[in-house]
Amino acid sequence: MARFRGSITKMSRRLGVALAPKAEKYMGRRPYAPGQHGQSRRGKISEYALQLREKQKMKYIYGVLERQFRNYFKKAVAQRGITGENLVKLLERRLDNVVYRSGFAPSRASSRQLVSHCHVRVNGKKVNIPSYLVKPGDIVDFRQKSQNMDAVRNSLNKTPDSQIPAWIQVDKANMKSVFLNVPERADVQEPFNEQLVVELYSK
Repeated sequence: MARFRGSITKMSRRLGVALAPKAEKYMGRRPYAPGQHGQSRRGKISEYALQLREKQKMKYIYGVLERQFRNYFKKAVAQRGITGENLVKLLERRLDNVVYRSGFAPSRASSRQLVSHCHVRVNGKKVNIPSYLVKPGDIVDFRQKSQNMDAVRNSLNKTPDSQIPAWIQVDKANMKSVFLNVPERADVQEPFNEQLVVELYSK
């Protein structure tokens, strides 16, 4: 399974936004780009650089590589509606993202590992593909042997109900969630501007 293997904290500092929970504390201590010239690097950013930065943010936040991200964009273009919003909706439907949003994992990287290691089921069937697109009404839960995993239990206990989005219904006692509906763009609070990504790919 292809994935980003570099330092997510360095990438977070370069892009100016915490791309994962563990990067937040580093961003607070060193809110500038990495490297010996990170603090002194200034200057006007070009339009292309701004567009590229927003694309990088989306890719690293959702944990997808360039070819897969481009395929999502092609699907978004083919759908009715606003392309940028369609792109965000597709990424939010990824199984690893739904597992993360449900509070079963502290990060998308952890949720991706849970899925790829065959711990997660969708509608009672084992699914080990992190990019699997969940549909409204789908039930996400864990295999019987995986329901007592300490990592999942700890993540659920640490996730307050206020952090679980309205489009997902979570049953903590039975360790399952229901994907109620595809969220609207206004409901997805992530630090990127998808319209700049559309402009980048439309050139």
